[in-house]
Amino acid sequence: MELQQAVKVLIEALRNDPSYYEGWKSNIAMSFKDEFSRSLPKDDDLPIHDIANKAADNFLQLLTKENNPEMQ
Repeated sequence: MELQQAVKVLIEALRNDPSYYEGWKSNIAMSFKDEFSRSLPKDDDLPIHDIANKAADNFLQLLTKENNPEMQ
């Protein structure tokens, strides 16, 4: 399977399986949160979990966007 076909399979799975999507979102969000925590001083007032989840969701929405010309 070529890379482009593999990415199409991944995108279809993310579009059609909410649990799979949520797993990817959680892993992306935690990677962001962990790196944020390593890079900046801790600030208990920042809603970093919410920010990380929104960032992960935004990434996946862009990846799985129906009119993504790269994946047509």
